Amino acid sequence: MAYQTYPSHAPEPGADQQRPRPRAGFGLRGPRRERHVLAPEDLAALSFPVGDDGVVIGVDPQQQPAVLGLFRPNPYELVLVGGMWTAQIIALRAAATGARIAVETARPQAWAPMAQAAGGGQPCVTIHQVGRLGAQGASVASPVLVVRDLGARPPRSRLSAAPWQTTLTLLPYLGPNAVRVLNAADLVGIQRVSPQESEILARVLSLGDQEVAALPTLGDNITLWATRMRRQFVMTNPGEAEAQLLGLARRMD
Repeated sequence: MAYQTYPSHAPEPGADQQRPRPRAGFGLRGPRRERHVLAPEDLAALSFPVGDDGVVIGVDPQQQPAVLGLFRPNPYELVLVGGMWTAQIIALRAAATGARIAVETARPQAWAPMAQAAGGGQPCVTIHQVGRLGAQGASVASPVLVVRDLGARPPRSRLSAAPWQTTLTLLPYLGPNAVRVLNAADLVGIQRVSPQESEILARVLSLGDQEVAALPTLGDNITLWATRMRRQFVMTNPGEAEAQLLGLARRMD
């Protein structure tokens, strides 16, 4: 395509030189300004309210934002021993960051309202029958959260692990194969459980006595997120739109 420029004033009589044409894709030069320079001693003044990138899932005991780094350049496995409400909050907030959500569930009717509401009309949440979940094509530009809502005895996933693809397995309570599922997890979220379940979780995750004693008494919106090295209690409260869609926090559905 040919680009033509027009002079802002008539050329001088006898002028035989043409003005250079601007290169396609490059506009006029903007005003030249001084560069913004920050002295090394001023770097400490730069701070952000959230310490990591990810999904804000609530607040910690110090009322600071609790951020869950869901998506990574390697496969990531999460287990939530808790209620569907918390799993849907996580999925809804992950969708708000631009991630795609794929739900494998035996109760699609329970996920349908969230799937229809997420993404502002964009089809970012898909629901799949048990065993019918195919490859999702996750990438750094299009991360995927796979939610497996298959009861207390979830079968092994047929979906291959992939970078930028995170799997969240929801366990309403600890079933016969729970130890296998927990041992394969990179991060475990625990909501209110029975004292017997607390003892099992303590052995698998090396929980302390205070944490074990607290688990049977947790409120519906409290989750203990734990690895074998770190633990963090998080309180999750829904926003106004989330409460209208999902209702208030509840441990069982």
